Amino acid sequence: MTPPSIIQGGMGAGVSSWPLAKAVSEQGQLGVVSGTALDSIMARRLQLGDVGGHIKYALSFFPNKQIAECVYEKYYVRAGKHNGKFKLIPKWTINPSKALFELAVVANFVEVFLAKEGHEGIVGINYLEKIQMPNLASIYGAMLAGVDYILMGAGIPWEIPDVIKKYVHHEEAFLSMDVIGLETGEKILMRFNPQDVVGEIAKSLKLPKFLPIVSSFVLAKKLTGRADGFVIEGPIAGGHNALPRGLLQLDKNGEPVYGEKDEVDLDKIAGLGLPFWLAGGFGSPAGLQKALFLGASGIQVGTPFALCQESGLGIDYKQAILQKITAEELVVLTDHRASPTGFPFKVVQLEQTLSEREAYEKRPRICDLGYLRSLQKKQGTIGYICPAEIKTSFLAKGGTTPETQGRKCLCNALMANIGLGQNQHVGGEERPLITLGSNVEVVRPIIEQYGLSYTASDVINFILDE
Repeated sequence: MTPPSIIQGGMGAGVSSWPLAKAVSEQGQLGVVSGTALDSIMARRLQLGDVGGHIKYALSFFPNKQIAECVYEKYYVRAGKHNGKFKLIPKWTINPSKALFELAVVANFVEVFLAKEGHEGIVGINYLEKIQMPNLASIYGAMLAGVDYILMGAGIPWEIPDVIKKYVHHEEAFLSMDVIGLETGEKILMRFNPQDVVGEIAKSLKLPKFLPIVSSFVLAKKLTGRADGFVIEGPIAGGHNALPRGLLQLDKNGEPVYGEKDEVDLDKIAGLGLPFWLAGGFGSPAGLQKALFLGASGIQVGTPFALCQESGLGIDYKQAILQKITAEELVVLTDHRASPTGFPFKVVQLEQTLSEREAYEKRPRICDLGYLRSLQKKQGTIGYICPAEIKTSFLAKGGTTPETQGRKCLCNALMANIGLGQNQHVGGEERPLITLGSNVEVVRPIIEQYGLSYTASDVINFILDE
């Protein structure tokens, strides 16, 4: 199979939804759905009435009809909720209920199935290594739907290739958890046995290709032999970025300063003998040609796709951002405090979002989703902690006040980005926090050529200069 020239970025929590991935795949490129929080996203889509009946249709192909019907009946609301008061799914722990495992498997199956339906193109799914607890069940659900590529960033996904190989034959898999306070040599494992959750399936699953998203040659070399290629992501890419190497320094805008140490030696990457794609500001004809000249198989593109018609980003936010780009007024800052993960995070400066200090300070601290909680061992017990949670709770668990400063609840904000924000009993409706790459200028010529309501196909045609 010839590697695709364009990988559509797996932009988190429903922005890279199945309609976008499908539209890209139908054009012969690699469409990618985001695997972040798909369990919550599907549960909320069902509570909105399953508009278009897409979820129900996909569930009719799920191999265990009883599980599919149970999930559908538990969350489906015929009339659709219109007050934003969604029924929450349980928070993830290292020992989740069978029902939560089932929900994650089903949600990932549905998203990949819908992205692959009706064409012969290839589809990938993007996960964050940092969000560990849902990953075992999520990956299995995606593989049940025949996912072609699995991409993963925000950490070192060392064990994932072994998990994928186990799932081909529906075998039990384990994943080592990152736990604060473990003693040297101690391990905490999470397990997932497909047969315990979904039941026995005779037919083997397809082995998808695995592409880690990395920002250094050292990490790529470490994963060689366990990966089928790499996405090499630079610091101007959207979403989470790697920390600068060496002592953290901030510029006059409070953004981390990246230097020569953060540049990836692409000659060495090419010497590993695996295909690779460049990400971060390459979404143009010149960017693609530059990447190919440097030895890459192609590029990963986020920002232009995030703002196209098919993306899951709320239409009002999309239009406001596009108009700001047209007026040369859009600002994207790298906020090293926003994300509870500790990684720098690109934030679009936009009115009525958590990028505004007033909106951030008015929001009561609520941790009701918990995807970015870290595991912590304290006095022999495993607990969960997040610097964006209620401050008194965080301090009681051993956290410090400086760790809480500027931390934003990405879990709830990213749901709000796609029109699934919770209307909290305190504080009202959750506000969004939108991320894009720093180089928003790559979008301007697309707007000039195709208008403000351009499509995924327009993006591909523009980049391929067709």
